[in-house]
Amino acid sequence: MAEIVPAEPIQESTSSAASTSRRAYTTNNETPFTRSITYGRDHVPEPFDSEKLPVTLISEIQRFLRVANLIESEEPRVAYLCRFHAFEVAHNLDRNSNCRGVRQFKTSLLQRLEQDEEVTLRKRKERTDLRELRRASLEYKNFIIKHGGESNLENRERLTKACIIASVLFEVLDTVSRAAGVQAPAGSVSSDVKSELFLPYNILPLDQGGIHHAIMLLPEIEVAVAAVRDVHGLPFLEDCLKQEATLDLFKWLQFCFGFQKGNVANQREHLILLLANTHVRQTQKQVLVPKLGDVAVDELMKRFFKNYTDWCKFLGRKSNIRVPYLKQEAQQYKLLYIGLYLLIWGEAANLRFMPECLCYIFHHMAYELHSMLTGAVSMTTGEKVMPAYQGDSESFLNNVVCPVYRVISKEAEKNENGTADQSTWRNYDDLNEFFWSPDCFQIGWPMRLDHDFFWVGSLNEVKGRKEKAFVANPEDNKKDANEDEEMGILVDEKRENKWPGKTNFVEIRSFWQIFRCFDRMWCFFILSLQAMIIMASHDLESPLQVFDATVLEDVMSIFITSAVLKLVNAILDIIFTWKARCTIDPNQSLKHALRVVVAMMWTIILPIYYASSRRKYTCYSTQNGSWLGEWCYSSYMVAVAFYLMTNAVDMVLFFVPVVGKYIETSNYRICMFLTWWTQPKLYVGRGMQESQVSLLKYTIFWLLLLISKFIFSYTFEIKPLISPTRQIIAVGVKDYDWHELFPKVKSNAGAIAAIWAPIVLVYFMDAQIWYSVYCSVFGGVYGILHHLGEIRTLGMLRSRFYSLPEAFSARLVPPEAKDSRNSLMNWLVPLTFQFQKNFHLSEREKSNIVKFVLVWNQIISSFREEDVISDREMDLMKIPVLSELFSGRVYWPIFLLADKLSNAISIARDFEGKDEVLLRTIKKDTYMYMVVTECYESLRYIFEILVVGDLERRVISGILAEIEESIQRSTLLKDLKITELPVLCAKCITLLELLIEGNESLHNKVVLAIQDIFELVTSDMMLNGSRTLESLEAHLHSGEGEEVAELFSWIETPLFASKHSIHFPLPDSDSLLEKTKRFLLLLTVKDEALDIPTNLEARRRISFFATSLFMNMPSAPKVQNMLSFSVLTPHFMEEVKFSKKELNSRKQGVSILFYMKKIFPDEWENFLERMERERIDESSDERERIDESSDERERRRREIEEEEERNWASFRGQTLSRTVRGMMYLRKALKLQAFLDMAEEYDILQGYDAIERENDKLSAELEALADMKFTHVVSCQIYGLQKTTGDPQAQDILNLMIRYPSLRVAYVEEKEEITKGEITPDRTRKVYSSILVKAVIGFDQEVYRVKLPGPPNIGEGKPENQNHSIIFTRGEALQAIDMNQDNYLEEALKMRNILQEFLKDHGRRPPTILGMREHIFTGSVSSLAWFMSYQETSFVTIGQRLLANPLRVRFHYGHPDVFDRVFHLTRGGISKASKTINLSEDVFAGFNTTLRRGHVTYLEYMQVGKGRDVGLNQISKFEAKVANGNSEQTISRDMYRLGHRFDFFRMLSCYFTTVGFYFNSLISVITIYVFLYGQLYMVLSGLQRALLVEAKLQNIKSLETALASQSFIQLGLLTGLPMIIELGLERGYLNALKDFVLMQLQLAAVFFTFSYGTKSHYYGRTILHGGAKYRPTGRKVVVFHASFTENYRLYSRSHFIKGFELLLLLIVYDLFRRSYESNMAYVLTTYAIWFMSFTWLFAPFLFNPSGFDWGKIVDDWNDWNKWINQQGGIGIQQDKSWQSWWNDEQAHLCHAGLFSRLIEILLSLRFFLYQYGLVYHLDISGGTKSFVVYVLSWVFIAFIFLLVKMLNIGRRFLSANHHLTFRLFKAFLFLGVVATIIALSIVCHLSVRDLIVCCLAFLPTGWGLILVGQVVRPKIEGTGLWHFTRVFARAYDFGMGVVLFAPLAALAWLPIISAFQTRFLFNEAFSRRLQIQPILAGKKNH
Repeated sequence: MAEIVPAEPIQESTSSAASTSRRAYTTNNETPFTRSITYGRDHVPEPFDSEKLPVTLISEIQRFLRVANLIESEEPRVAYLCRFHAFEVAHNLDRNSNCRGVRQFKTSLLQRLEQDEEVTLRKRKERTDLRELRRASLEYKNFIIKHGGESNLENRERLTKACIIASVLFEVLDTVSRAAGVQAPAGSVSSDVKSELFLPYNILPLDQGGIHHAIMLLPEIEVAVAAVRDVHGLPFLEDCLKQEATLDLFKWLQFCFGFQKGNVANQREHLILLLANTHVRQTQKQVLVPKLGDVAVDELMKRFFKNYTDWCKFLGRKSNIRVPYLKQEAQQYKLLYIGLYLLIWGEAANLRFMPECLCYIFHHMAYELHSMLTGAVSMTTGEKVMPAYQGDSESFLNNVVCPVYRVISKEAEKNENGTADQSTWRNYDDLNEFFWSPDCFQIGWPMRLDHDFFWVGSLNEVKGRKEKAFVANPEDNKKDANEDEEMGILVDEKRENKWPGKTNFVEIRSFWQIFRCFDRMWCFFILSLQAMIIMASHDLESPLQVFDATVLEDVMSIFITSAVLKLVNAILDIIFTWKARCTIDPNQSLKHALRVVVAMMWTIILPIYYASSRRKYTCYSTQNGSWLGEWCYSSYMVAVAFYLMTNAVDMVLFFVPVVGKYIETSNYRICMFLTWWTQPKLYVGRGMQESQVSLLKYTIFWLLLLISKFIFSYTFEIKPLISPTRQIIAVGVKDYDWHELFPKVKSNAGAIAAIWAPIVLVYFMDAQIWYSVYCSVFGGVYGILHHLGEIRTLGMLRSRFYSLPEAFSARLVPPEAKDSRNSLMNWLVPLTFQFQKNFHLSEREKSNIVKFVLVWNQIISSFREEDVISDREMDLMKIPVLSELFSGRVYWPIFLLADKLSNAISIARDFEGKDEVLLRTIKKDTYMYMVVTECYESLRYIFEILVVGDLERRVISGILAEIEESIQRSTLLKDLKITELPVLCAKCITLLELLIEGNESLHNKVVLAIQDIFELVTSDMMLNGSRTLESLEAHLHSGEGEEVAELFSWIETPLFASKHSIHFPLPDSDSLLEKTKRFLLLLTVKDEALDIPTNLEARRRISFFATSLFMNMPSAPKVQNMLSFSVLTPHFMEEVKFSKKELNSRKQGVSILFYMKKIFPDEWENFLERMERERIDESSDERERIDESSDERERRRREIEEEEERNWASFRGQTLSRTVRGMMYLRKALKLQAFLDMAEEYDILQGYDAIERENDKLSAELEALADMKFTHVVSCQIYGLQKTTGDPQAQDILNLMIRYPSLRVAYVEEKEEITKGEITPDRTRKVYSSILVKAVIGFDQEVYRVKLPGPPNIGEGKPENQNHSIIFTRGEALQAIDMNQDNYLEEALKMRNILQEFLKDHGRRPPTILGMREHIFTGSVSSLAWFMSYQETSFVTIGQRLLANPLRVRFHYGHPDVFDRVFHLTRGGISKASKTINLSEDVFAGFNTTLRRGHVTYLEYMQVGKGRDVGLNQISKFEAKVANGNSEQTISRDMYRLGHRFDFFRMLSCYFTTVGFYFNSLISVITIYVFLYGQLYMVLSGLQRALLVEAKLQNIKSLETALASQSFIQLGLLTGLPMIIELGLERGYLNALKDFVLMQLQLAAVFFTFSYGTKSHYYGRTILHGGAKYRPTGRKVVVFHASFTENYRLYSRSHFIKGFELLLLLIVYDLFRRSYESNMAYVLTTYAIWFMSFTWLFAPFLFNPSGFDWGKIVDDWNDWNKWINQQGGIGIQQDKSWQSWWNDEQAHLCHAGLFSRLIEILLSLRFFLYQYGLVYHLDISGGTKSFVVYVLSWVFIAFIFLLVKMLNIGRRFLSANHHLTFRLFKAFLFLGVVATIIALSIVCHLSVRDLIVCCLAFLPTGWGLILVGQVVRPKIEGTGLWHFTRVFARAYDFGMGVVLFAPLAALAWLPIISAFQTRFLFNEAFSRRLQIQPILAGKKNH
């Protein structure tokens, strides 16, 4: 036997997988290389683990190990050689085992090789290993050649497996042959060619082995491939052919520019699919000549390079896309340009977020490409132009991408994880906007890496350096682009680099940003407020009095305010853009300065003219009695007219948007001059005007809204305060209740401010309420007009079901030329359901009916697969697919026909009259007439099949003929006894049950049943007897011979008794069995079928699908002609599928499986029923497999059942498997629709599900079409890491790919790469790659690998996860689907229609983002989930409906929007990724699209499912995240540009639907504080007493009326109005009203008020201090108890502190106002605030399951004490220690700026107002108003601090070793305090009331001091003050916790409280009869 022995290293000159020194394979018969440890024993091969490999080796050796496992049983020696080869490759890659895990792997593999060597050698079939390998390789090669063209599914899988094995074996064979020095035989093929034959592929198998695949045979694919492979006429072909055996355009580009191989393969397939899909859509008829159409290429050129050509135009550069005139060459050039751009984009990594940077790169590379194609010569070198970065396959990555990426990465590091100021580092937008300036060409090409753009030093590093500004020659901008490349730009080489700073915009945290973004709105509201105050002060009785000269002049004083506001805005612009001054165009800087100067001029001129010309008018009288009468003006009015001239120009442009768009987008100097003053010269935001019609619609909307708002504000807010204000000013208050700090201030300014401040705030905020009202009205009307709620109930569905085929045909069946559908509707008129007549339907109409039936059945089958209906319900809902369908005859589903037969029998039984009347009565109900007819025909058909005896057939035929004759003569009631029909039905049921059972032993029972029916009909029902029987008797007695006597021998042998008289069991026919079952169901189904389906989800889905068929949608094209699309789903660490352990784990009290069973009891029963049916089917199959043991079968069955159980639970959670299943319905729908387009009548009768079994060719064509049109990519970012670490989720992801073969998974691989140094030792560096894998033969096979310049996640995680995988998507559209979404088959059927919207005319611009509605599937359990689902539903329906039309400001909200993929891949992608600022990454995609002149619309005829958080804590985290995101939007450049580039009314829409909602929430909360502190000031100072008592100002109640508007905000009534309207539309207004009332009873107002607090807190805090971050909420179902500690940590600062503050304010206000204010006025003013304060304090406990359970209360108290006393430190999480939590809670203050800290300190000063006011109301003060009283109060506070400090010192030094002394010390302090209080009460008359007031005074002061201490932490952290602050803060938190805990513990004693809480918290579940108590009790019942 030959053995493998070591040979001398062989030095090879050619490149190969092995290194230059490797162990060779040779043969020797003497001594083995190693000794087998299994020598002499039988070898039992076990697969070597090929999946858990070191990351550095996976791509190189995994394929060898996998193939070894696959072939080991058949070819053990070949498997051994594969493993040996893998070991050699691994050893050569890392000889020293430096990388992680390599040493362990090599050791284990070597042990396996030693174990297998001897045994496999004995099993070798050839003399040498080389021959063994050659034999095995040729066997697989021959198999591939033989079966290469087959389309059978099983053979295809075997063929794929053979191809993979062959490719690996040829690679090993080639290596072994070269190592052994043996020349390959002539008949073999080189490894390079073989690897080309068997390349892994994604969709298109472009290698030679894939030519027989169905997708490669599609004509459009063939022409696209031919075009890409046409390299005729290209230069350097000979050089390319030296490296590549076959050439195409992409390989040529790779050779020229140095792109990666994986990128080239990926983009080659990408372009081919785009060309094929565009070509087939553009081609109206089959082209005889297979050639790619120029129209398709031109369309792609236009779409790909629209942004590039606009960029060139904007910068004044000529485009470098230059196409020759010759048609053939022109197409080739165009494809090269598109291919070049795709290759740049595919390898750009994070640069894809910078579209203009890609334009810059493409601009230069396109110039090089054109120069090479034309043979251009460089003017500088005199040589032919060649690429600047020509080189190896990573040349482009290393030389172009990496330098820019390093800038991005280093700038992102300066972000310091979101804590650094945004102005100190450049984000993606800053870097991209650098390329909006001609200065970007200073970088040159090749890029000058010493340019300032690449300098990343911080401002501190370059501070003090001399800045040398580069001054470009103005003429340079006019030069052609190639001059930059040829000549370069002369700069000072020795100058120092400087950090360029921000570009065009600086994100500064300030509330002034809201004013800057929407300055026009704020100016408008401020001026309107001023005008209304002026008008109210003039006491106008008529609006026309405004035109009185005096009033008008006063009103026109608002323009002075306008000038001041413009000056403020101009100054703010300079301040806020100061840090971007280096990159801003000098013209813009000049404009900023001029705006300040002009604003200052007007600010001076207008007041001067107003003061000098006041009441000095020049008047003119009109003649002829004109209505104008006398009109007067002053010089001030003339000045105002000049001031408004610029506004007049804007007004004209507003009403003529076409002109405005042309001016903004034009490069003419006059147009640029006109826009210079108003708008900065930016690349985006130009030409965003809408059409005239759209402008008119949203203008009318806002005019109506603003008129309503101003009328309300003037009438109820402004005017009622004028008179009280005058009286307050008139009253002089001299006697204050405290020491007045400003006694000389007159007019009671403090009181006026306290009264007006809340009203002014309400004025600025209440427009949000008016928006909610108008949103409800307009959205509701729009919904009604678009058929929303057309079918809401099952009853409505039944009544409209007859019209569904016509609607289906009109919407979902592709139209044909001259298609007419009118006759189909006429056929569906009820009176035409007569099955014996000709319906005169066209063939197309009949075909459409068949298609509807087939699709309907598939929908019902999908319901059954999802277990939302049972088997019986499926049978009742399906429509039989019979041959009669093709004649236009439909058997409607039985659930429509329920109880119709019984009703008909009842009518007939009790009927008295003529046959015609009875027939008309039955025909009135179409379904009833159909049932009667069908039952009669079914009975006759079954008897025709069942009865086969000649005599019996004659008898039956005769009786049936008599009955039909009676029907024709209308004598049926006379001839038959109809009252016996119920008995006949019962006997038929018995017969049908026996027939369906089909057991031969039941033959006698069948005979008896038939005889009973026969006797009943002939004896009991036929009143006049049967003529057939009489005729038989007559023939018998006539004695006409023996033959007749023998024939009628039935007197001795009863009819049907003979075995040959009936055919039982019935013939084995599916159609017959189906008809029999249907007949039985028609007879047996009664009223219970009226509620089918019983599952609420099934009802909702059917109703919506039926409704959507009547909505407006584009006609569906054929699948072949539809737009192609992809679905992209980002995934990080979310649940893929519930594991068995998770399903049964009871950590939370109950297992997930137990919970699911209780929540979905009907679906669980359906699941068990399905599993039982499948178990029976499997058992019948297993009986045939006798070689399998019963134990093995049982084990396998158990594994299958466990897997199905996991799937069932996972499909009801928020898991990736649910999302993937839903998205794969899109593919299933495409295949179904393609089947309907292509199938013949025979195929349809066979059924869609039987395609793969019986029609391989058609099945392959359907798969090919689906592959060409649809791709689903899941971006599992850490899938590679999960595989390496053995995470079970990796196997779950692989199982998903195996279950759905078309699913693709993209992930980022991080591995160590060894860099070899000549002098230094080998070192490792991390290498990152984007990898696409698919499932092949049970493994994940790598398809593409694209190396990245570094780690992709340097900003926000989700957008960069999407970005790295977007290169693997395909098609013209891209749907962004989150991990918590779902889809349904019936909705997937409408995807063709959705995509057609891109081609539909939507006005001025085609849509670039299509929005669609969502159904929240998590709202069915708890009340919170119900509230949240309704709130979300109203937003995604009525809210977005209005945003899209008429407001035209819908953006992208993370919903299942469909993107125009080509538009977005050339404009920055589908999201933005800058750290922190793009926290809400999705909405910025909408901003970006709108700014780049895209169009976002919304469609409601399709919906997907979406999960939401269902627990209060999770909901609060989600809302906090959204509020944080909105605060970041507020300071973003996108929001600023939208606010300035939109016209006025569209800007209003943008504000109130984005950040305005959150800012108004904050204002509403601030309003309450301002009101209460104003009242506190008036009460404590004595102003209110003086004004109400002394001045008798009783009409101050108008203030209470004006403030009443706050109550609606807190209760959420008006903001919840859209929800009510939408519910009314879709469920009926009675149901909507009932739901709304029920929601209020379940404390919905508490929930919404609490949410208001969450939004306002996080929005305000983030704008002020930053700290925005992603907050994971967890997507598991939550109904479990949250501990008191967890609730306190989450809500302490956002709700509890504010709730206590409001409560304290209300108590103090109530304590000191009682003597002079009525209780009713107090209640009317403050009831909503009381409600809010208690809501904020106790809502988390009200909505906490088992929150009042005594056992939970005790556990929570113990946990709270442990947490509050636990010391913090490094590594201790905040859920373990109060100290750690406290440090984390104030982390935002550590990084806050100076102004933010000052504002925080100023806000903290409000807590000292209590102390200042209350100490003067103490009895001990004796009425003294001296300032000394206040000073003494601080002495008292210092005394308290001293006591606390003494106690703390005593605890530190005495508590451990001197416990008794410490107790005595505490007793001494306590007695001292008590003695002091007694002494003060005796000497100074200290009262109990004083003690209470002292607590109210000093507790807020202490909290204020803590807040100040937190702000100045950097200054005091190293001192004892900081320790004291922490001790004091702990005491306050403990005290607040005790105050909150006490009422909870008290209520927990009352058992009824816990029951009541469970009832309102889970009322929705109770209404569904779910078992909630067992879930909450958990372990008790589980």
